[in-house]
Amino acid sequence: MGVRRRVRTGMAGLAAAAVAVTAFAVPAHAESGKGHEATRRAMDAVVAGGTPGVTAAAVEKGAVWKGTSGVGNLRTGAPRGADDRFRMGSITKTFVATVLLQMEAEGRLDLDDTVEHWLPGVVRGNGNDGRAITVRQLLNHTSGIFNYTEDKEFLNRNLQAGFPAHRYDTHSPRELVRVALAHEPDFAPGARHSYSNTGYILAGLIIEKISGHGYRHEVRERVIEPLGLRNTSLPGTDPFLPKPSSRAYSKLSRDPAATKIYDVTENNMSWGWAAGEGISTTGDLNRFFSALLRGKLMPAKQLAEMQTTVPAPGDGLYSGYGLGLYEVRTSCDAKLWSHSGGTPGSGTEAVSTADGRHTLAYNVNGDWNDLGGIVDAEFCRTSGKATGKGRAVPRL
Repeated sequence: MGVRRRVRTGMAGLAAAAVAVTAFAVPAHAESGKGHEATRRAMDAVVAGGTPGVTAAAVEKGAVWKGTSGVGNLRTGAPRGADDRFRMGSITKTFVATVLLQMEAEGRLDLDDTVEHWLPGVVRGNGNDGRAITVRQLLNHTSGIFNYTEDKEFLNRNLQAGFPAHRYDTHSPRELVRVALAHEPDFAPGARHSYSNTGYILAGLIIEKISGHGYRHEVRERVIEPLGLRNTSLPGTDPFLPKPSSRAYSKLSRDPAATKIYDVTENNMSWGWAAGEGISTTGDLNRFFSALLRGKLMPAKQLAEMQTTVPAPGDGLYSGYGLGLYEVRTSCDAKLWSHSGGTPGSGTEAVSTADGRHTLAYNVNGDWNDLGGIVDAEFCRTSGKATGKGRAVPRL
């Protein structure tokens, strides 16, 4: 979650007692390339602040740099791996939006089609009306539909105290929509922006209605395989992370005073589905965002639509949200395009310059601290203006 809705999730295996996060902390080190000292220092600062470990990679002018800091396993002290696979959470949304924009370019839908047109009768009740909501509004979070992961019962059962008993549960996308529709809308469609995972569950269902295939099939065929993203997957109900990977840790609580840490690595991510189930690596995310911003995945018209933002005042992660892509600015006023994602025990951010020539992706394996000044350090390192200001914990 963001500043207003921090990701707080449950355990994937009870820890016998609290473990000091910094017990096995190790300094950052470069795996390849040169420079990036400021980025390495920012990673070390995140670990010094209590996060178990960080893995990061940047690509600039064709040169690849990788670095890690801290640990990937609090029990053994094994360090984070430069090629770790991890849960990318809501960065899945960027893949889903890409597929729908490709479909628009093919003339298979219009972003201003109503939800009712594609999913008749699905969004009805408690003041919710799919006849008044467009596909575009799903993608830029202006639909007003309640965010199902903020439903108190769902949150407690699946992401907080109830997680130990329910981490292997399977959820259907229609079930997730029903959780949202048990609530009245947050506002009238188009009135403002408010982040809602429900919109991307509906977006996944629309992909399936248009294509006749599972949304995972379309993402693989249209994005993952053409770009050679060999370490990116949509795991469905499989709760295990493929190797190499580190453990993921959470405190099960939004209480900042909470101290006990739990291993939450195994998780059936069907509760996130098209809103956030994906697994990837820093290398794959850099390749994806570079290709996306360089116009390799859709025509210029659709990329311009993706980058047309709505205001998001006070969000803490971005200044404007487009269609599965958002705009951020650094302390040196660099304009960047990004998406982040938070799942139990995992926070990820992928960032690119507008031309796709300089990218950064990183992951932390603890979900209770902010993301530190890693983005600022990477993109402002030659300006002398990097502040090291922390960024909010990403939402699913």
